[in-house]
Amino acid sequence: MAGPSRNGLFIYAVDAERLAAFYQAVLGLDRVHAASELIVLGLPDTDLQLVIHPIPPHIAATIPITSPPERREDTALKFFFTVASLAAARETAARFGGAVDTQTWPGSGFVIANGCDPEGNLFQLRAFG
Repeated sequence: MAGPSRNGLFIYAVDAERLAAFYQAVLGLDRVHAASELIVLGLPDTDLQLVIHPIPPHIAATIPITSPPERREDTALKFFFTVASLAAARETAARFGGAVDTQTWPGSGFVIANGCDPEGNLFQLRAFG
């Protein structure tokens, strides 16, 4: 996919490069565009983009990022993506500073696991088959 997307998710990040690397590795996203003010990742063969915007340094300095990340459970939104393997996503997420939970739930033809990125943002992964 080239150019702007009609659908997407915008994430404010303390460390935009680290977060972009995490989502590229775990979700298999392509880097579509990068500039000092944002990094755009795209999901191949879809009209969906993940836009990562750095938080201004004076604000970012007030946001604690822990290792392992403290989950931000007090948000009303949680996005989900499909992956080929929850086990592979779990290993990759750990290598890049995040986590995919070992607890899973059955869906309609898929299995679900929750996770968090290196900054504590929550997401859900689904694996079909």
